[in-house]
Amino acid sequence: MWCIGRITAEYRRRMYDLLELYALGYCKESPVICMDEKSKQLLAQTREPMPVRVGSCRKEDYEYKRCGTRNIFLAVEPRGKWRHVEMTNRRQKKDFVDFIQSLLLGRYAQCEKVHLVLDNLNTHFYKIFVEVLGQAQADQLLKRVMFHYTPKHASWLNMAEIEIGIMDKQCTGRRIGKATFLESELKAWENRRNGEDRGIEWKFTKQDADRKLSRHYVAE
Repeated sequence: MWCIGRITAEYRRRMYDLLELYALGYCKESPVICMDEKSKQLLAQTREPMPVRVGSCRKEDYEYKRCGTRNIFLAVEPRGKWRHVEMTNRRQKKDFVDFIQSLLLGRYAQCEKVHLVLDNLNTHFYKIFVEVLGQAQADQLLKRVMFHYTPKHASWLNMAEIEIGIMDKQCTGRRIGKATFLESELKAWENRRNGEDRGIEWKFTKQDADRKLSRHYVAE
C-alpha cells in the first residue's frame, strides 16, 4: 500500500533522479544496482506439517519455535538481469560495508561507474564506509560510485523492494528453522533466478509521476 503525504521539493528531486536513472538504457560499464535488506525470523515447526494432498493444501500447526533471526542483504541489477543475496548473523555497519565491498571488488571491479540505489537507513551513507574502512580506503573503494537515495517514506522507488517481494513469495516467506538451511535455500533461489535471465522492466516515468502525484506536491 502506498501512503502518499506531502511531496516536498526534496522528495521530487530524489524521485526525479531515480526515474531518470531507471529510464536509461543498459550499460555494462555503468550499471545500476539496487540494494536493500530484510530481517528473517527463524521459526521451527513443533509438529510435522500435513503434506499436500489432492484437493487439500499443505497444513501446519499454529505453534512454532523461535530460533533467532538472520539478516538478508539483496542486490539486484535490473537491466543486467542479475541479483545476489547474502545472509549475515546480524545487520551492523561492517556487514553492510562488507557486502557493498564484495560487489565493487568482485562483479563490478572493472566498471567505470556504478550507480547504487539505496534507502535512507542510517548505515547506508558514505560516513559509515569511512568509519569502517578509514578515509583513504573508503575513498578508494567509492571513487566510482554514485549514490542515489530514495525519498523518505518512498521505498517503492527502490527496485530491490520488488525483488525482495519475489524472494519472499518463492523462498523466504515460509517457516525455516535453521540458518544453514536458510542460507542454502537463498543460494539455490539466487541461482535459479539468475538462470531464468529475467530483469525488472520499470515503466513508471517522470511524466507518470507528475500526472498521478502532482496533487500532493507542495511548494517550499
